[in-house]
Amino acid sequence: MLADRWGVTDAETRAEYECDRYVANPSLEAWRGVTVHATKERLWPWLLQIRLAPYSYDWIDNLGHRSPRELHNLTDPEPGDPFSASAGRSLGRIVAVDHQVQLTAQIIGAHMSYRLTPINDRTTRLILKVVSPQSFRLVAALLSLGDLVMARRQLLNLKRLAES
Repeated sequence: MLADRWGVTDAETRAEYECDRYVANPSLEAWRGVTVHATKERLWPWLLQIRLAPYSYDWIDNLGHRSPRELHNLTDPEPGDPFSASAGRSLGRIVAVDHQVQLTAQIIGAHMSYRLTPINDRTTRLILKVVSPQSFRLVAALLSLGDLVMARRQLLNLKRLAES
């Protein structure tokens, strides 16, 4: 499918992700990945910040409000907690969390898993996989393209913040 991969290896696309448990026969599978020159311990708190704001293009996803650039010392969410927020409004919900390993959420019918995989003692791979059900098959290509633009910016912002 168009725009289904960015920054990931073939092995990363063949791996199992937590989101796969929630969508049995997806119409869309999309992977995005970035190498972060920081430990998973340093990256994880920034990933949790998605609960406060989208960290993509704030002028689109956050109605012009800037995503926080300082850590808020958030604790790990529980399943059922809100996943993200835009302009102070909660969006989606958390469905699974494994501390400093993965965070899985559901939003607008799609499920997504963020996975942190240490490469060495100073570098971590941050992979995002998005799956959507068959009911989205007619819009899957557009969803994939839009997600590529927004998720790429989100991952690059999280990378920059964790590395600083």
